[in-house]
Amino acid sequence: MIAVITADLVNSSHYTKDLLSKVLSTLKEEFKEMNLIYGSGLKFKIYRGDSFQGIVRTPEKSLEISLILKTAINAVRDKEKSRGKAFVKQADLKIAIGIGDYEFERPSIAESNGQAFQFSGRSLDEIKNESRTIVLKTPQENLNAEFYASFLLLDMLMDKWSIASAEVIYHLLKGLKEQEIAEKLHISQSAVNQRKKAAGWDAVSVLLQRYEQVITKSLEQ
Repeated sequence: MIAVITADLVNSSHYTKDLLSKVLSTLKEEFKEMNLIYGSGLKFKIYRGDSFQGIVRTPEKSLEISLILKTAINAVRDKEKSRGKAFVKQADLKIAIGIGDYEFERPSIAESNGQAFQFSGRSLDEIKNESRTIVLKTPQENLNAEFYASFLLLDMLMDKWSIASAEVIYHLLKGLKEQEIAEKLHISQSAVNQRKKAAGWDAVSVLLQRYEQVITKSLEQ
């Protein structure tokens, strides 16, 4: 069993050339870093200039990886567009996680196929015209049912995140402590703590733990 993450940039046709360039550079940098953290089995590919797909051989980490990518993109800003609205998100992702079999493996992701690819691709298509930005599909309906409501609530939280919130959540997902984040962002630790609370980090971290536990247990059955 593997996880496949398929994602589209939200309203990318409205991005400035500078913003799109920064977003794509950020994604490429994250993919490289993730290979070091999660192992060489992790494989991502950007296509069409505004979408990407990735194979995650540790499905229990697929939500964590998705949120790292999402917050990394949420934190990207175009200086020209930032004037007067420094905290408004300028870039975002719609993400579909599919967990299932990997039936047909080829060196190219685009040529690979299987249950996980189908779940991920179809689920992303289903939310393209909806407000939802993250969904999960697995072969087990009990898992789909459990995380359907959780992901709806997660979406509500993420919809309220500003660039400032996304920066803090991103570094928390990477395992940094409040003081370390404060030093990176050149703000006070109390400001980090305030942003962390406003973004609902406690709820997000509980969901990540639950997701990892449940997916790990399901893979053992």
